[in-house]
Order: sequence, then structure tokens, then C-alpha cells
Amino acid sequence: MEIYNTLTNKKEEFKTLNENVINMYVCGPTVNKRTHLGHLYPAIFFDTVSKYFRYKGYTVNYASNFTDVDDKIIASALEEGVSEKEIADRYATLYLEDLKKVNCTPVDYRPKVTEYMDDIINFISLLLEKGYAYQEGNDIYFSVDKVKNYGTLSNQKIENLDYGNRIEVDSNKKNPYDFVLWKKTENGIKWDSPFGEGRPGWHTECVVMINKIFNSKIDIHGGGIDLRFPHHENEMAQSEAAFNNSLASYWMHNGHLLMDGVKMSKSLGNVLSLDDILKEYNANTIRLAILKNHYRLPLNLSDNLFSESKTIDDKIKNSLKQANLLLQINNINTNNILKDETFEKYMDDDFNTSNVITYLLDLVKTLNIKLREKNNTEVSQLFDRILIITNVLGLNYNLITLTEEDKEIYNNWNISKENKDFEKADYYRNLLQEKNIL
Repeated sequence: MEIYNTLTNKKEEFKTLNENVINMYVCGPTVNKRTHLGHLYPAIFFDTVSKYFRYKGYTVNYASNFTDVDDKIIASALEEGVSEKEIADRYATLYLEDLKKVNCTPVDYRPKVTEYMDDIINFISLLLEKGYAYQEGNDIYFSVDKVKNYGTLSNQKIENLDYGNRIEVDSNKKNPYDFVLWKKTENGIKWDSPFGEGRPGWHTECVVMINKIFNSKIDIHGGGIDLRFPHHENEMAQSEAAFNNSLASYWMHNGHLLMDGVKMSKSLGNVLSLDDILKEYNANTIRLAILKNHYRLPLNLSDNLFSESKTIDDKIKNSLKQANLLLQINNINTNNILKDETFEKYMDDDFNTSNVITYLLDLVKTLNIKLREKNNTEVSQLFDRILIITNVLGLNYNLITLTEEDKEIYNNWNISKENKDFEKADYYRNLLQEKNIL
């Protein structure tokens, strides 16, 4: 299996730090607003990654955080006249509900920044003690000059970094690229610390939570490409400083999200919410729209993409429904095939879900042929292969288990058709449709 490692800018053979165990962390949302497709892109992709690893037999320890202290959360709390906790808890709850709507398996750890404040303060104290941080006025900064090869993850030299755009301008910094670890604040929630009352900078929280949860370097750190610099670059720098490791063996980043060819951003007002998209399309369609694109490429959301994905979903659903009915009516056992080598070949090549979906459609086409031929053995095998893939992709078809009564109705329907008793045939067909069997 090979994974593209952003740290080395190439595909590498995947090797775990501990045998058959994968520790994975993906940066989660700042919980100050409803879920949008920008949140869901990494959530759905890395959910699929974790599902595939589990299919392969790994034990997966998957963590994804909530940033529940932030200037935007504070602004919302002041505007509504409520606490920051109320804002954060509200949107964290809604986010988890939204993940269920798109068939994401709950992660193993869902840390919140506010639950790790003592650990964050201790971590900043460690960086000060080791000489990687300094106090200027009431704030604590990380000194990037002290870390060898800063800029490795983002593949750029420090003198070429995006100062004034992705880098916050601050006259207190010794170096323009230094970043805040702790800042004194006048508004909103704050904590006592040895360096004064305030709250932590954004770049520190994930390093601390990863170390606290996993107590070591992890296998995979993931997120959107926007996080590569400065957020992930700064995380890695702090880990090198404090723990003498790069925080993760493999850094994975999904591509930019576009809306009709334009980068999705709050400033442009083209952010698409999950609620908006669910008015027209189901969870399977949303997941297919995201996964039919290779994760490292920009994902261009459009009406055409969702329409194509809905067509794919309908094809899979109709074939599985017919096969499920045929196999149960004939009392044919399924789950005889538990692995699919072609599927694994594509997924082992840096999670090429685009090729997987093409292969899935080929299987569906063949299944339709075997259904018409009533080749029950091959129908059973194809049915199993398709379910292996749809389960990993997080597609849910709610296939019905027939009761004896259902089977009797189905047989009566066929007998009525053979006898040309169309009134009875219509009656039984309507019953089957009401039960969602046909």
C-alpha cells in the first residue's frame, strides 16, 4: 500500500509505527456555525480512509477535534448574549448530527480544546524552558528560527513564506514568521497561566491533544490543503521542538473545494451548507460526489457533479435491490466473498476512490446482466463484491430482510401474473411497493 506523503511530496509505502495499529488525527472544525461542505470534505474522505483500514484488519484509533475557543466563537457569544460554551456546544452537537446524516462512523476520540487547557499551558511552559518560545509584552511566541528546516512540510523556504497574508502581522514578533502560543485578551473567555491571563493560539492545540491522546508520534495527520501552511507547518515545528519528532509519519491533505470553478470561501459567500444540499440530494449522492474525485485534486462542486452522482447512486440501489430480492426468494446465502483484490488495488494506490467508483459501476453493469440471466451463483458473488465496496465508501442502501409473509406475497404476485389475473397481480405488486421490496 502506498500513500502520498505531503511531507516528502511523493507516494511512500505505508508502514505503521505499531503492528496492525493505526493512530490517525484529522483537524476538526471551529464550532461557531452550521456544517458546510468545506467541513464535510475531509470528514467524509478520512471516514472512508478509516473504514478501509478497518476492512483491511487494522485497529484504528481515530481522533478529530473541536476548536471550541476562538475569536469567532467569542464574537458570536457576545452578539447573542450567551456563553462561548453555549455557542460551541450547540454547533458541536449539530456537527455530529450532520456527520450521521452523511453516514460517517463516529470517531474514537473527539477532544475539545477547553478540556486540555492545563496541558496546553504546561506545553507552552516546556517550549519556554527549552528556549523555543519567548515572551514579548503579555504574549508568548514560538521562535521559528530555532527549528531546523522550518517550511519543510509546506515545501517552501522561510524567506518566501506568505507574510501578511497567511502570516499574521504583529510588531511584537522577533521574526515575522513567529506565531503566538498564548495571548492576553480583553474580551471573552480566558484562563490563568504563569504567563498571564489569556487564551492559547490556534496552532498549539492539536499538538497537545495528539500527544495527550496517543502519547507518541502518530501514523497519519490529515486535513484540508489550506491547513498545510501555516497550521500544520507550525504544529510540526512545535513537535520537533518539544518531542524531537515530526508529529506524524504521513501527512495527508485533501484538495481545495471549488463551487462552479471558484474556490469556496466565506468571504465570497459561496459556501454551501449541508442543509442546502440535503434538500435535493441524499447522503449517498453527497459521498459519491466527493469520492468520485481523487482526494488530492481540487473538487469542483456543481449541479452536474451532483446529478451524475445521483445517477450512479440510483444504478447501484436498483441493482442491489433486485439482487437482494432474488437471493432471498431463492434462499441463497451471501457473504461468501469477503475481499475484492481489484478494489484493494485501487485503494492501496493512495486511496484512488475515483477508480473504485468506475470499477463499482462495472460490477453493477455485470450484475444487471446476470440478473436477467437468473444466474444465481454469479448474482450472489457480484452482490457480495458490491457490498464490500459500498460499505467502505459509506453508501447505505437499507436492504430489506424479507419475512416469510413477504416471500409469500412475492410468490402470489408471480403466480397472479402467470395466470394473467391482473387485478390480483396489481394488488400484490402494490403491497410489495408499500414495503419497499420492489
